[in-house]
Amino acid sequence: MRIKFNPKNNPRVIIIQKLYGKLYNEDKELDFPKHRFKKFIKDIVLGTIEREELILLELKDKLGENFVFENLDKVFQTILKAATYEFLYKPNLSINIIINEYLNSSNFFLEDVQTKYLNALLDNIGKKLRVKNAWVWNNK
Repeated sequence: MRIKFNPKNNPRVIIIQKLYGKLYNEDKELDFPKHRFKKFIKDIVLGTIEREELILLELKDKLGENFVFENLDKVFQTILKAATYEFLYKPNLSINIIINEYLNSSNFFLEDVQTKYLNALLDNIGKKLRVKNAWVWNNK
């Protein structure tokens, strides 16, 4: 069941749009207009851009040698990068919330079949990343 979202109200849609613009259209400046989740949006967008190389390394490590990240659609790549950033650097957000939010947002950009594939990828990555990092967070 597809849910219609107003991109002005959904922070993950704005995150995807901002990242796509910066990573693939090489937008010179990122502006963050007034929004009730402006701080969160800015944190995710700038953090993902800043740690893009680390995120790509984690994705390649978790998805295996046979998975070619570059073959994915650019919107797909953007969503995976942003979600991976949240898995790694937002331990207070549950995996299920992150996955659900990006799946709901992806309805704005992707077809149903692609959303199902995205769900499987996010679930796989989220579980592998959180298990790896759980020991680090619990033993600080």
